[in-house]
Amino acid sequence: MRAPAGEQAAMQDVYTLLVEAGRGPDDGLPEGATGAALVCYASGRDEAEAVRETVAILKQAALSVLDVAGYGTLEEREAEGHEIGLEDRALMARALEENAVIVAELTPLFGE
Repeated sequence: MRAPAGEQAAMQDVYTLLVEAGRGPDDGLPEGATGAALVCYASGRDEAEAVRETVAILKQAALSVLDVAGYGTLEEREAEGHEIGLEDRALMARALEENAVIVAELTPLFGE
């Protein structure tokens, strides 16, 4: 999913990222949670930029980022046979339009 030519100085894509985060002070996670898994859609000129922006935003939200796994762009995911629903496509389009990081899913983690 690329921005139309001329709309942005550098072409942007939206990347799907799976983030593992630990606890931080005032992170808003439920009591007893040891961390969280987050699915994020992040815009960037490349995946490295999308990861950097995502980590920065999550740090501002008081989460302690432990690991980030990239799953590629919409086109790359489709080429791998991933089925992507309309809601996720809309969130990806929003991330591109707003040059943003969208947290599509947050799952608190409990236990060891």
